[in-house]
Amino acid sequence: MFVKNIMIPKHECYTAQADVTLKTALELLETYQIDGLPVLQGDKYVGVATRYNIYESYFLSNQQKEEYLASTCVKDVATHQDKFLQGGELFERTLLDLKDFPLLAVVDENKNFLGVVTRSDVISSFESAFGVNRPGVRIAFTSVETEGRIARLSEIAHQFHEHIISLVTFDETDKLVRRIVMKIEKKDNIDRFTKKLEDHGFRILSIQEDE
Repeated sequence: MFVKNIMIPKHECYTAQADVTLKTALELLETYQIDGLPVLQGDKYVGVATRYNIYESYFLSNQQKEEYLASTCVKDVATHQDKFLQGGELFERTLLDLKDFPLLAVVDENKNFLGVVTRSDVISSFESAFGVNRPGVRIAFTSVETEGRIARLSEIAHQFHEHIISLVTFDETDKLVRRIVMKIEKKDNIDRFTKKLEDHGFRILSIQEDE
């Protein structure tokens, strides 16, 4: 999945023009209960304002709070001017970038603002990939890393009419072994299904029911 697939488009975003005051920016953050505001000069992206960098700048200013917030423009405290996305990136690679920051802007080649990707959107996408919010049975197992193993796994699941909710694979320390976590709908044939997997060389590590 690409960043553009989980991006919140511009027309659904709350933004601030570069010359609005910090007081106005804080009111927008509070009113809409959001973690950050993309700052724009017309349609051009010029950074992001958050509560943290607004208050950090105030504490460093040595000015009276109300005076500072009413007289300082949001563009003066915006950060991440050169940290943005262009939509074609793989969404999972944005997680580290968003680990310590609530959102990243998405822009075109001319830095025109297109939308944002938020940390919560990326986490929700990972939850969906793992089937976190759906009840079922999670089976963790390992398999020798050979061609056709995932296809064989799918064939076995098809034989047992299993509905696969999610399927995620991980590299093991041993490059010849791959760890697989599969979540399926709960049925009364789990024992027979896992026995079939073991008969075909899949080593079961754990079976857990998720409510």
